[in-house]
Amino acid sequence: MGRTRLWCAIATISTLAGATACAGQGTQQTGPPKGVSVSLNQWRSDETSHSIEVSVRNDTDASVRFADVRLVTASFAALPAEPVNTTVKRTPRVDLRIPYGEARCDPARIPQVRPATVIAHVQVGDGPLREVRFPVRHPDPTLTALVNAECGAFILRQSANVTFGDTWTREGRTLRGTVVVTRKGGDQPVTIDDLGGTTHFNVRPLSGRRRPVIVLGAGTPGLEIPVEITPARCDWHAFAEAKKAYLFPVWATVGRGERHWLIATPSTATQATFLSYAEDVCGVGGETPGA
Repeated sequence: MGRTRLWCAIATISTLAGATACAGQGTQQTGPPKGVSVSLNQWRSDETSHSIEVSVRNDTDASVRFADVRLVTASFAALPAEPVNTTVKRTPRVDLRIPYGEARCDPARIPQVRPATVIAHVQVGDGPLREVRFPVRHPDPTLTALVNAECGAFILRQSANVTFGDTWTREGRTLRGTVVVTRKGGDQPVTIDDLGGTTHFNVRPLSGRRRPVIVLGAGTPGLEIPVEITPARCDWHAFAEAKKAYLFPVWATVGRGERHWLIATPSTATQATFLSYAEDVCGVGGETPGA
């Protein structure tokens, strides 16, 4: 037995600290395997689950097994490694979906995206499992977009929140109700610049006004925006798989600041109202609205 192994055996028996130190010897950090690289992407369906794709490229004939993967960057809260147990052979791209933490935001401005690293435990061929650090290009466009979106919404929600009202009535082939703007902090005017629809529903202010739709004046605790909802599509297999049908973007500006956007999501009861209405308007056969 070599000196190092003998010392580790003695230390493991003697102290917990010794056991911890020796355990690290088999998982030393190394650079990525030759010909293997990663990039970051996000599918639209990932947004609702706060997930990101670690896209692996393997330009070699050696198979590489990824046991777990995690994203490390000062821009987002750290999460534990996500088990993936995926073997990647020669390929231009294989996506490994992992969650990412909440963005670290500033209440006054959107911070610059920070450098990032993907850390994974990988096994090349029949080799040992080892910890590998994959560099991520900086500034990464996917992370930049995520920071901008999440921190923009964070800034808006320091001043006001936007929700959907609970009362909705059928008016011909439309559904009418309100979008509610409630002040949360500060006293600056909050301008609701525009309301956006989703993959399955259109939303329109009854006033017909856009850019801006309405202004929550200084000292005003809240207001309601009368709106109407119409279906944007009527193919019901799409509704069955809809993950973003109820994620409505709202663009707004606080004071003289920059315009940002947040997502307003109806309550579960209101979502059921929207769906029941759309089923009735579209018909069981999936007719086009207005047909």
